[in-house]
Amino acid sequence: MTAVEPLSVRPPQTAAEILARAQALAPVLRDRAEEIERARRLPADVVDLLRGTGVFRMGFSRAHGGPELTSIEQTEVIEALAYGDAGAGWCAMIGSDTGLYASFLDHAVAEEMFPSLDMATAGLLFPNGHAEIVPGGYRLTGRWQFGSGVTHADWVVSGAFLYRDGEPEHDSILLMVPKADVEVLDTWHTTGLAGSGSCDYAITDVFVPAAHTLTFAEVRGGSGPLAQPEVHMRNMPGVALGVTRAALDHATDTAVAAGREDDYRTQTTIADCEGDFAAAREGVYGALRRQHEVLSAGGTLDDLTPRERAALPLSRRHAFRTARSIVSRLYDLVQTSAIYRPSPLDRWLRDTTTMCQHIVAQDRILQTAGAHLLGGRPAFPLALGITSSRR
Repeated sequence: MTAVEPLSVRPPQTAAEILARAQALAPVLRDRAEEIERARRLPADVVDLLRGTGVFRMGFSRAHGGPELTSIEQTEVIEALAYGDAGAGWCAMIGSDTGLYASFLDHAVAEEMFPSLDMATAGLLFPNGHAEIVPGGYRLTGRWQFGSGVTHADWVVSGAFLYRDGEPEHDSILLMVPKADVEVLDTWHTTGLAGSGSCDYAITDVFVPAAHTLTFAEVRGGSGPLAQPEVHMRNMPGVALGVTRAALDHATDTAVAAGREDDYRTQTTIADCEGDFAAAREGVYGALRRQHEVLSAGGTLDDLTPRERAALPLSRRHAFRTARSIVSRLYDLVQTSAIYRPSPLDRWLRDTTTMCQHIVAQDRILQTAGAHLLGGRPAFPLALGITSSRR
């Protein structure tokens, strides 16, 4: 049914191989999309299929035995999977952060925590939890939202404020906990992205060794373009771009099948949407290419010009907003046939609406980029790779 080889047979080793497996899996995900949405999480066998593509291992460095895909290559893989199903693409994007987090852990610790490179991570990075400082580590308690992929994750990473003897330290940290110590709360009843299983989750008085914590301000086990504070946000636009490409192909095929090749409204709408998609996609990949040029030459994010640095979060936001705009216009173009479930346009309309509620698609990103361009104070500095754990 799928060209993806079982992971136990031959794990993929290169970017080209991982991308080819993702592209081969996309039609299978499309066929399973209704089922995934109804389940409000990825079925176990779909998770296994994702593992088989190598998507969860693609962020691991060569020092860890991984394929070390560039952020550009990672985004292409996520785009290919989201072309099949948005929920699967979203979970793949989140789960692939495992290897990226490894750079912020001691090398030996990461090897112990991730004996397989195909382990998935989930969790919310915002400091919603309470981490009490104790000998050797922390006692973690809290409840977090938006645990995309938490239903199948191996590790859960969560942000928490630090406390000592019950008093706040006015600082925060990220703590990694095995999935077995996490309670998943079935809260994910949403407009779209239902298949991502982004449930709330709770952790209650779990001891977390200090070695299993990290901050993006400290790289402990890596170097190079992927060992950077905002690395986990770079491949996010792949979801929006993949869904948009799928919608455009569907609307085009539908128009041709209906004999509307010479209809003026159809022609102009498809062309207008294709133009917006091409511009949004090039904005994402252009910003990623320039960043990679600087970082792979040994530079840092500070070596980017203010415009180049702002282009990264702005291109992400633009990709998400453009996805929603294009899908909405195609929905109107197809008219009444789009309203009947399981029309993929109905699902994509809801998926893109939901993904645009993520912080990377919000006006806070505009303020952050605008403040950086003007020399002001960004509201969300991590989007620019500026690390700060202060309140």
